[in-house]
Formats: sequence, C-alpha cells, structure tokens
Amino acid sequence: MAGIMTLKGSHAVVTGAARGIGAAIAQALAAEGARLTLLGRRRDALQALAAELSGVGHGVVVADVSDPAQVDAAFAEARARGPVTVLVNNAGQAETAPFAKISTELWQRMLAVNLTGTFLCTQAALPDMLEARWGRIVNIASTAGLKGYAYVAAYAAAKHGVIGLTRSLALEVAKKGITVNAVCPGYTETDILRDGIANVVAKTGMSEAEARAQFVAGNPQGRIVQPRDVADAVRWLCSDAASSITGQSISVSGGEVML
Repeated sequence: MAGIMTLKGSHAVVTGAARGIGAAIAQALAAEGARLTLLGRRRDALQALAAELSGVGHGVVVADVSDPAQVDAAFAEARARGPVTVLVNNAGQAETAPFAKISTELWQRMLAVNLTGTFLCTQAALPDMLEARWGRIVNIASTAGLKGYAYVAAYAAAKHGVIGLTRSLALEVAKKGITVNAVCPGYTETDILRDGIANVVAKTGMSEAEARAQFVAGNPQGRIVQPRDVADAVRWLCSDAASSITGQSISVSGGEVML
C-alpha cells in the first residue's frame, strides 16, 4: 500500500461510529473511497449508517471497546473484509462531577471507555498496518486533553492519556509507514454537548439558550464546532497530504486552544 494517493481500496475501522462525530468521520472517509467497518454498541444504528454511505463493501461490528475479548472478536470479524489500514478511535464518553465527588466507578469508567478502549483497538489494528508498511491511526481526543476544565477531571485525565499514547506510539512506528495523530475537538454539536447543556440547565435554572451561550462563549469564533469540522481534519490526516504529520494533537476548537 506504499504510495497510496487516495483512500480508495483502504479498509477503515471507525469506533463509536453510529452518530455524531463518528458518523461524520465515516461519511467523510467513505467519500474518499475507503471501505468502512463501523464499530459501536447499537447494531441497528450502525446498519442504518452503513446503508447510507457512498461506496460498497461496508460492514458493522458490535463491541464495547473497553472489553478486550469483544475488541478482539470485533477486529477478527472486521478483518474478514480485508486488512485494517485506517483506524479512527472515536468511541468516548464524558461525565461531570466535582472532584471530591468523583467515585472510583466513575473514574474507572472514564479511563475504560476513553483511554483503554483506544489502547485495545489500536493494538488490534496495528499488526495489519505493520505488515502493509502503511497505516493511519487517528485518535479523537478533546481540548480537555490539552487543557483543564472544571468538573471533568476524570474525563480530562483520560483524554490527556490518549494524547500521551498518541505521541509515544507515533515515535515507535515513525519509520514503518504509519502515522498516529490526535484530533482535539472543542465543544461540538453532539449528544455529549446536549447532555452538558441539560446538566447546566438542571443545576442552575438557566434556560437552554443561556446554557448554550456559555458553551459558545469559550470559542473565539463564537460558534459550536460541527461534527463535519472534525471529520474534515480526520480526512486530511488519513490522506497522503499529511504523510509527514505524526505525533500531533490538532485542536479543532475555533482558536480556544492554540499550541
């Protein structure tokens, strides 16, 4: 696969693909000619998306990314459609709590889904890329992985971990035709944001519009990031145009985080 100029013929696995950022990424990669395996926990939603994607040969696998056995089984099933040469670790979950009230269960849950899931899926996909001497791994982190936010210490710790994993693995595989990068969205129009707005409304008595305005205020562009904005960054990182980009954490946040 050395010298590939487009994603045509490549096999991409996108985790957490059923909706939001994951669905937008799947659509963007399919439009570039990739064959997709959509991984998530809701088969019906995954199948509905697969049916809408451009191109042919797309499939779905159901797994909890924090469960090693389920991940191994899912990638074995995916590999039946061909070696995996593109992996987008998008599956994630966010919960809020004051630091003193973070339970061990909440802490472990944030690490399991956001960090351990990224680790397990990457280990499962990497052998195919090493054999092909070509691969793209993109981890969807967060601006919370680049800076701190109050009340999301467990989530922020997990996303900082994703960035550390990204940088370390990028160094290991830099001479093997594989790039490893992270994309760090700011507040994005997803279920996580909608849940955050609902939480602010419930706890403060603000209206939904007032709560949303608080989230918008953190973006210098004065807007909420859209899933397609994140997907376009992923599309670029998976292309040959980004072949010299590795170990990077790219903020998609309207200037909220500048490195």
